[in-house]
Amino acid sequence: MFRIATVIYNLIGVTLLSFLLGSDVVFNVNVPSSVTAGSEFDVEVVLKKGPLTGFARLQQDLPLGLTARIVESSLGDFSFDDQKVRFVWLRLPEDKQIRLVYRIKVDERLKGSFSLKGTFAYVENNERKSATFQTQNISINPSSRIDPNLIVDISEFQNVIPPQAPVSLTASNVRCIRQTPIPTGEANDYLVKLLVNKGNAQKFAKIEEDVPAGFTAEALETKDAVFTFKDQKVKFLWMNLPADPRFVVSYKLIAPDGRGDITVSLKGTFSYLVGEATRVIDIIQKDIDLSNIDPKVLEGIIASAASYEGASFVTGFTQPYAEGGVDIPIEYRKIEDKPKKKVAQEFDMQPFMLLPEKGVYYRVQIAAGHKPINIKRYFTRYNITYDVRTEKHDGWYKYSIGSFHEYKEARDFRIFIWNTTRINDAFVTAYNNGVRITVQEALMITNQQWYR
Repeated sequence: MFRIATVIYNLIGVTLLSFLLGSDVVFNVNVPSSVTAGSEFDVEVVLKKGPLTGFARLQQDLPLGLTARIVESSLGDFSFDDQKVRFVWLRLPEDKQIRLVYRIKVDERLKGSFSLKGTFAYVENNERKSATFQTQNISINPSSRIDPNLIVDISEFQNVIPPQAPVSLTASNVRCIRQTPIPTGEANDYLVKLLVNKGNAQKFAKIEEDVPAGFTAEALETKDAVFTFKDQKVKFLWMNLPADPRFVVSYKLIAPDGRGDITVSLKGTFSYLVGEATRVIDIIQKDIDLSNIDPKVLEGIIASAASYEGASFVTGFTQPYAEGGVDIPIEYRKIEDKPKKKVAQEFDMQPFMLLPEKGVYYRVQIAAGHKPINIKRYFTRYNITYDVRTEKHDGWYKYSIGSFHEYKEARDFRIFIWNTTRINDAFVTAYNNGVRITVQEALMITNQQWYR
């Protein structure tokens, strides 16, 4: 067992936290005591690692409204995803002291204060150890460039749009209508416009659209929303909705290179907060013209969406279907008019195939099966965040992570996987110039020692 002692120093606006992980291992975190909304600041981590040499991972959780990018990694693998900053070392550098720096950007619409929580995990003497830490509060000075009505406290922003089941449109007069995507005339790009009738929604709202594979997207008109495009999803996120009762946002869909005519099919939801409850409605697509934003025209478009109110939207996306000039939800069509069920597209394994390396090396196998799986999705349920590769061997698809030239490093990493994920039967495999061999053969070739 190890103990954690915390010492706090305040030096010219910088807070230094020092964590004693053992007699020879000290972990320091340096952050400012205050920042200005819209600006960036550096988080410095200094690890006096003593005898540590094997696998290690640093993870910090960032509140919503903050983003991070790497400055200095000390040979660690950096990532920022799902509001988590991660540095991973399959083997720590030989230096007695290593320094990490990453830069955080604070959204200019925020105020209040926050702290950074994190965990440093490592393997020592075949035992997984970890220490949690939390910095002192960092104050956010509001930006003078932003309308005070658009500024929100960061603590309130953490509750924005938790996942909820969709509700019927009869629940309120909130609407979100998508104009049928319009070709821009540039290659196969499309213009996408969305009309929002905010009803009784005032703050913490989100548009989320699934974009076809291969397409990318860029914002055109955001109406003070935070726009992101990631993992084939377009998102508009509002801390406070615009004052107008209805408004139009837009983005451009950029087609993949070398493609012919493409039929664009979109689906999405509009989420908003009413009191303490989140509501989610499906976005309706209609053949309308949103270039004219005259209030009377928009009111007419909103009123025309009333034909959808009788449908339950829990089942998902509806598509326009002309029958006497009226759009009818899929659920109300005649059976013969229903679209045929789409056949699921087989996952492309080629980008994830294991490539040969030179010499003898070891990996950690985490799964095997006779049929290919969607690697991107499957292993997230097991808390695997590492690069998963597959190979076909003896009639099986075998999935593995890591690459080590020392058996002991692979063994330590296997133990770490046992202790930090839901996979408790991972094991070490060995290769020679890309060909599978037994671990015993690998140890003999390299004259390395075997460890339990």
